[in-house]
Amino acid sequence: MSDACLTVLIADDETPARNRLRELLSDIPHIKLVGEARNGKEALDLAQQCNPQVLLLDIRMPEMDGIEAAEHAQKLAMPPAIIFTTAFDGYAVKAFEMSAVDYLLKPIRQERLVTALGKARALLPAQLAALKPLQHRRSHFSINERGRVILVPVSDVIYLRAELKYITVKTREHEYLLEDSLISLEQELGDTFLRLHRNCLVAKDSILGYEKREIDGENGWHALLRDIPETIAVSRRQYHVLRELASR
Repeated sequence: MSDACLTVLIADDETPARNRLRELLSDIPHIKLVGEARNGKEALDLAQQCNPQVLLLDIRMPEMDGIEAAEHAQKLAMPPAIIFTTAFDGYAVKAFEMSAVDYLLKPIRQERLVTALGKARALLPAQLAALKPLQHRRSHFSINERGRVILVPVSDVIYLRAELKYITVKTREHEYLLEDSLISLEQELGDTFLRLHRNCLVAKDSILGYEKREIDGENGWHALLRDIPETIAVSRRQYHVLRELASR
């Protein structure tokens, strides 16, 4: 490790684990602890404030786990290197080793921490993809806007609409643009979002009902949405959704 100071942010939902990491880091020369977080969302908020060079991320945390936080962190202006921490889990360890991602098993030993810090690197997209099976379903969308990363809770989203190479993420108060695939989002979020049109997924909890309307000279079914006056046209190909609802 060089004489240059290495800035580190730690994230763990357990206070004893954070205390342990803080103590270990304090005994390592040229390390500066710049923040502590209790979950992945807090870690990302702090990372945007203090730009740490390294994120020490616990895997299992409430609100946002370490895998999701690492994925969102790659969108930061200065993506930090990632080191995961985890209690012993053979499946997780195998995934880390196969993707060549550094990890620390709890209880963490100082020699191992020093080694990990010395070779910490930002994650490659392929490495993140290999860790996807360890991730719980995402809790937030990360939106790049004016040089910052905005975290939008999935539970706040009314619909996702594909437009050219972007997805419009619609909440009650805002619209955001996300670079993603509607097909992959449907595969991931299909239990809570419903495809009503070839270019639109709608949150099931946001649908108040359906009614027939004439728009541009054409009659068709439209979904009425909670909290916004806008409606979503149901494509004829998706009319089976209405028939299934009517048969319940």
